Amino acid sequence: RPLTEKTPKPLLPVRDKCIIDHNVDSLISYGVDHINVTVNYLGEQITEHYSKPRSGVQIRTFREPRFLGTIGSIKFVDSFCNDTLLVMNSDLFTNIDYEDFFLHFQSHEAEMSVAAVPYNVSIPYGILDLDGIEIKGLQEKPKYNYYANAGIYLIKKDVLDQIPDNEFFNATDLIDKLISLNKKVIRYPLNGTWFDIGTPTEYQKALDFVKHM
Repeated sequence: RPLTEKTPKPLLPVRDKCIIDHNVDSLISYGVDHINVTVNYLGEQITEHYSKPRSGVQIRTFREPRFLGTIGSIKFVDSFCNDTLLVMNSDLFTNIDYEDFFLHFQSHEAEMSVAAVPYNVSIPYGILDLDGIEIKGLQEKPKYNYYANAGIYLIKKDVLDQIPDNEFFNATDLIDKLISLNKKVIRYPLNGTWFDIGTPTEYQKALDFVKHM
């Protein structure tokens, strides 16, 4: 039976509290005191969960009428208190340094910053460099280093104008749109802990990790 059959993913427990509370508590520890959460699947549970302030911070929830992608639902938030907005998925487990993330964003004067985690790919075979059928070289068990989207973003508030109202729209769509408009989109290297609780395997990794915290 799926773990999320009766519980929304952000409310799954990781040690002594649910996933989203780990993120909310981390934000509060950095002085963030305006937090909005958009909800969909079993969203009433999250709304009830945050019906009272947490550590003195009132967390507002906004229900999207249908799933609008990873950033489309932000248009349902009725007000923002700052010119820079932090947007993140609620099913992540991370110890990202939000202050460093913000200062990095400010110093590079970008429209959007994408937190990214190192992702290394090792191929256990010799790889042929080909020109048609002719072999030009051989790479023996090459390793490739990439950065993967961590689902955590900083954007300037006026970037919201590029997000359509009440339409499915992913954060990756916003990245593509800003790039097409020649806006500055940068990568922030997230070198700390990061788990995407999107699969049972990753969820178990997070559970195993917190045992040693």
